[in-house]
Amino acid sequence: MADALASWRTDHGAARVRTLSGMRGWYALVWVVFGLCPGLVAVFGDTGTQRYGTVVVLGAMGVGYALVTLLPDHRAIRLTYLVLLVPALGAMAYLPGGGAALFVLTLPQFWFLAGTPWPAGCLSGAAATAVVVGAVTREAGAVSGNAMVAASAFVISVPFGLWWLRNERRTRTLGDELARAQQELAEAHRREGAVRERDRLSREIHDTLAQGFASIIALAEAARVAPDPERRMGYLASIETTARENLTEARVLVGSVPAAATGSLPQSLRHTLERFAEDTGVTVSADLAEVDPDPHLRGALLRCAQESLANVRKHASASTVTVVLTQRLDTVELEVTDDGRGFVVADARGFGINGMRQRLAELGGDLTVTSSVGDGTRVLAEIPISKGGHR
Repeated sequence: MADALASWRTDHGAARVRTLSGMRGWYALVWVVFGLCPGLVAVFGDTGTQRYGTVVVLGAMGVGYALVTLLPDHRAIRLTYLVLLVPALGAMAYLPGGGAALFVLTLPQFWFLAGTPWPAGCLSGAAATAVVVGAVTREAGAVSGNAMVAASAFVISVPFGLWWLRNERRTRTLGDELARAQQELAEAHRREGAVRERDRLSREIHDTLAQGFASIIALAEAARVAPDPERRMGYLASIETTARENLTEARVLVGSVPAAATGSLPQSLRHTLERFAEDTGVTVSADLAEVDPDPHLRGALLRCAQESLANVRKHASASTVTVVLTQRLDTVELEVTDDGRGFVVADARGFGINGMRQRLAELGGDLTVTSSVGDGTRVLAEIPISKGGHR
C-alpha cells in the first residue's frame, strides 16, 4: 500500500510539474502575440517620434522576458527584470500602442517570477500605479478607461496570484519528492542488481568451484589410503583433471576468458557421469534422450545434475545412481535417483537444493526432491520449453 501511494505521489508530482511548465509555455506565446505584437502593429504606420520609444520599450520587454526564461534559476535576474518592468509598463501606458491590455497580460509575470507573495504584490502594485499615472498623464489629467482597468486588474490579480504561488510551492515540493523518489528508486535498483549478482555468483561458485574442491579433497583422501600404486595414480590423475577444470571455471567466473562452447546436453551429462563413476566407484545407469535445448536451459539442467551427484558423493553412501533425461511435449525433465541412505527433506538446510530451485525458477522451472531415511533420494528438475527456449 505504501509503495502504491508513493508511486501515485511520484506520478502526480511529475504530472503537475509538466502541467505548470506547459502553462508557462502557452502564456509566453499569448503574451508575445496579444501583448507585445499589437503595440508594434499600432505604431507601424505612425510618423511621430514617440513610436521609436514604443518599439524600444516593447523590444526591451521581450528580450528581458527571454532572458529570465532561459535563466530560470537566477532569482536576482528575475527580480531585476520585474523592477525594470514597472517603469516600462508605465511608459507604455503613456506611449502610443500601449494600454491596459498589455498590463493585464503582463501581471502574471510578477507572481510566477517573484516566487513569494510580498515582492510579487509590491511590484505588481507599483506597476499598476505606474500604468495609472501614465494613462492619466496621457489623458492630461483625466481618469481614462485604461487607468480604471489597470487598477481593477491589479485588485483581481492578488487572490489569483496567491493561489498560483500556493500551487507552485506544492508543485516544487512534489518535484523535490519526485527527484528523491527517482534517486531512491535508482539506488534500490542498484542494490537489487548487486544482490542478484551476488546470488548468481554464489550459486556458480557453489556449483562449480566448491564442488570441484570437494571432489579434490575426496580424491586426495582416497589416494592416500589406496592399496596399490596403479589405483593411487588413477586418483592423482582425477585430481589433476578436476583441478584444471576448476581453474577454467574460475577464469570464466572472473571474466578473464569467455565461457567455452560445450556439446549437447546428453554429451555433457555422459561426461559428468563417467567422471563421477570413475571417481566414486558408484554404478551409474543413464537413459538420456537426445534433447538439445538452448544454452541457458542446458546449463541449468547440467548444474542440477552436478549438484545432485555431489550430494550423492558427500551424503548418500549410495551404490547405484540412475539419471534419466526426458523431453515431454512442452517440458524437459531430468531425474537423478540414488539408493543411498536418504534424508528428511524438510530438515535440509544446505545451499545446494535452494540454489538448484532458484536456478530453475529463473527459467520458469521447478525442482521436486523426494526422500526418506533409508529409502534413497529422487531429484526431479523440470523446465518448460516454452519459457526456457528450444532450438
